[in-house]
Amino acid sequence: MSGTVPVSVLIPAKNEIANIRACIDSVRFASEIVVVDSLSTDGTVEAAREAGATVVPFAWNREYPKKKNWALEHVPWKNDWVLILDADERITSELADEIQRAVASADHDGYYLNRRFMFMGGWLRHCGYYPSWNLRLVRHRLGRYERIGSVADTGSGDNEVHEHVLLEGNRVGWLKNDMLHFAYPTIDVWVEKHNRYANWEATIREEMAASGGELGGNLFGTPLERKRWIRRQAMRLPFRPALRFFYHYVIRQGFRDGYRGYVFCRLLAWYEFLGIAKAAEKVARASRLRE
Repeated sequence: MSGTVPVSVLIPAKNEIANIRACIDSVRFASEIVVVDSLSTDGTVEAAREAGATVVPFAWNREYPKKKNWALEHVPWKNDWVLILDADERITSELADEIQRAVASADHDGYYLNRRFMFMGGWLRHCGYYPSWNLRLVRHRLGRYERIGSVADTGSGDNEVHEHVLLEGNRVGWLKNDMLHFAYPTIDVWVEKHNRYANWEATIREEMAASGGELGGNLFGTPLERKRWIRRQAMRLPFRPALRFFYHYVIRQGFRDGYRGYVFCRLLAWYEFLGIAKAAEKVARASRLRE
């Protein structure tokens, strides 16, 4: 049963049987819930329909656009406002009330939502993972995900992962209440996801300079552009895995999250090492092919 708030919810999914029902339950206030599914084989489609969502199949042709941009452009949305929500994210009742007030206002064309990362049974309040602002509630005709790099198979699949929404104009606001992000229910899931992300990172580092639509780094630009500028400079530093652990555990006070903070920061250092090793492997492979 759909709600009455004039907002459409976009949930991109593939084999999300563990998450899809709870995700849909958290957005029942919305008058439209659409699951854009990439040929799931685990019962995601059936579960989403049973929960009352509309399911739109998506088969990627390995060209642009990927799933979220495709959905923003091709789904016949019933509402002007679209809330973009991953299957492992949840909207709290307090945030739902705030979204209702936001879409009733004509003051903005998009809103940033903050996320609480849940890990090992608790909320990571530090480690540099909070606050975590994302532009997720937009007038769908004005927002599109940026294009980064090529469509080469980097392990990130058919869905935008690290890309951000670019909104026409600057009429944006920030909602006060947080959504919950259950991205890493187990360490196994964390390792599997970050192995794929490391593939993506290694390819993007090769393509960074030549990418056609990338939002680049700029020390004096937007917060996102400053973040990417700093990240580019950090890529040139030696001992990056150790430095990353120090940054997240000491400077960003991951130690205040106790044992879960220690484990998480150690995993981030491992991820940094994995990205370096995979990038070096790609360079060596390309060199051998040229010989």
